[in-house]
Amino acid sequence: MKTTAKLLSYIALGLTVVPSFYVFAGSITWQTHAGLMLGGTLLWFVSAPIWMKKD
Repeated sequence: MKTTAKLLSYIALGLTVVPSFYVFAGSITWQTHAGLMLGGTLLWFVSAPIWMKKD
């Protein structure tokens, strides 16, 4: 479970960073960027606490 949550949180971090470079390059629109950022943020806040909490 923790391994899956960790993988999902890393994907979420990628969804918050990578689209910015695509917008800068002109490959995607700002609206697409905003949607990906929102999805990545929500995924991060759901998955990260699962594996980052102290035992």
